[in-house]
Amino acid sequence: MSEEIFIRHCSPTLAGIKTANLFSCRFVDENEMREHIRKLNGILIEKGIRVLPLRYQNNRALIYAYRPSRLLKDLGHHDACRLLEERGYTGETPERCLIQLIQKLGDGLEFPHEIGLFLGYPPEDVYGFIENKAEGYKCVGEWKVYGDADQARETFAKYRKCTQVYCAQFEHDARLYFIY
Repeated sequence: MSEEIFIRHCSPTLAGIKTANLFSCRFVDENEMREHIRKLNGILIEKGIRVLPLRYQNNRALIYAYRPSRLLKDLGHHDACRLLEERGYTGETPERCLIQLIQKLGDGLEFPHEIGLFLGYPPEDVYGFIENKAEGYKCVGEWKVYGDADQARETFAKYRKCTQVYCAQFEHDARLYFIY
């Protein structure tokens, strides 16, 4: 995983305007990928960001970059707690919920669409997606919107602009360290 890929997919989280980002990337050697993630965490942890591999499968890693402080707030929202409980989560902490999410991703039985809560999506939109089986949404961008479409469009634009700025800066500096 290159720093360029990481920045392209995680700029809003790096900038502190989004709880988390998730992306998939190819790898040749799983141990090498784990080492790269360890190094990224060494750089990012002091800025309040953590990087986790949620799943390794068929030479692809599902990478989750997140801000634990924001995840705590998001998963503490009443509607998020209710939805997680309905979906079988028993964790009392975000870390425990992440462990349960990783287990659900690993069992391969059904994709855990509640993952949107772990990405900072509005609980009403995550709930709407699950209940409506991804149909009947008002608009689509980072996620399918069932609630406030105008607010979501503003958020999507903010995320796009952030990614453009970060990618341009990285193209200029060609280093991840510019984010500080």
